[in-house]
Amino acid sequence: MATIEECRAALEKLSDSMQSTEGDVRTATALDRSVSCRITDLDVTFVGRMTGGRIVVQDTLQGPPAEKAQIRLTMTGDDLVALVDGELNFAKAWGSGRVKLEAGLKDLFQLRKLL
Repeated sequence: MATIEECRAALEKLSDSMQSTEGDVRTATALDRSVSCRITDLDVTFVGRMTGGRIVVQDTLQGPPAEKAQIRLTMTGDDLVALVDGELNFAKAWGSGRVKLEAGLKDLFQLRKLL
């Protein structure tokens, strides 16, 4: 099972890779939205913002967040690490329910460029 530190490192790695994107993908990373990433097996949620082409984690909360973020991910810690390392295909994981992504319709259309 991935640790909280490994999950935070995975989010930082994802943020770094978003920073170096170009074209349509770069447009998708330019969103300014609140984000949360709920790690079910650790019962923690990373909350922050996607802004300036990066994900900035502002806090780590025990349990679910009190406020609903504009973009919400839910998965296990192992799945987060595997997604970021390229060992887990997002579309297959999302389709099977291993990963949940919730956002407004407009945001989902932009985010699909990242996936």
